[in-house]
Amino acid sequence: MRAVIVDCAIYRDGRRTEGPADFSDALDEARASGDAFLWIGVHEPTEKEFDLVRSEFGLHPLAVEDALTAHQRPKLEVYDDSLFMVLKPVVYEPKSDTVTAGELMVFIGDSFVVTVRHGEGSPLAAVRRRLEAEPEVLKHGPTAVLYAISDAVVDHYIDVAAELQVDLEEMETEVFAPSSSASKNTAARIYTFKRQVLEFRRAAGPLAGPVSRLASAGVPFVHEHSQPFFRDVNDHLTRANEQVEGLDRLLSDVLSAHLAQMGVRQNDDMRKISAWAAMAAVPTMVAGIYGMNFDHMPELRWVWAYPTVLLLMAGAVYGLFRLFKRRGWL
Repeated sequence: MRAVIVDCAIYRDGRRTEGPADFSDALDEARASGDAFLWIGVHEPTEKEFDLVRSEFGLHPLAVEDALTAHQRPKLEVYDDSLFMVLKPVVYEPKSDTVTAGELMVFIGDSFVVTVRHGEGSPLAAVRRRLEAEPEVLKHGPTAVLYAISDAVVDHYIDVAAELQVDLEEMETEVFAPSSSASKNTAARIYTFKRQVLEFRRAAGPLAGPVSRLASAGVPFVHEHSQPFFRDVNDHLTRANEQVEGLDRLLSDVLSAHLAQMGVRQNDDMRKISAWAAMAAVPTMVAGIYGMNFDHMPELRWVWAYPTVLLLMAGAVYGLFRLFKRRGWL
């Protein structure tokens, strides 16, 4: 079981203290002191590995199933003995233009916090260090941990949205660049980028409801004076969601503009092809007529007939060339 436990500590009056090695004894000690709580962090546990945690902390079976299965939408569930929240931290890799969403489950209850992490997109180590450096915040108990985790996840949403904005501006420059320097795979890149924004929206969008509930009064296991802090998280989340929605709309506009440009270029190509085909049709028609081998065709016996016909064909082609050039087809 120790292999999946990332960290386990008792916090008394906002400061980390050494407790029993067994977390069940540590939980009893935290509850007995009255001013302490236990924070245990778990990474990708199996059902068997998490069974002891479930029994010791009295976690609800449905919440445990969600925590083990992962692939959950962000949500907030209230049970008799605990509060269960699901968050989806995101990580953006600029080199591959990919957004990866992890999963983070948080249980809070009577003198305990249990965090279950899936994937690598999690700020928990930094959150724990920051909280341990701010005992005035940490002394508010499990609510402070839930706030700090939510705040870190949402703030990272804003950072990722800013990185996506920079990449989108580069893509816009590429789309509206001259056709000679435009990438042949621009449409595929735009669509792939749109898929990454959609992955981001799936992580950030559904979190609005749970954070809004935490910002209101009457949520069990949440300190009654924490609403202003969760309202601040809610404001940041709203800004992140607005940025993502703006990115999605702008991507749709960029894709439409790119397809329109492709249509205009294809029309230009078709006009050029049509112009060259029309110029080629005139000599082909004249040569076809004189190639029919009838006995009584005009000018067959005339000495200058051949060069005259060639000059007429050249003149007709040149006249068509000037006409198409003047109209912008060539």
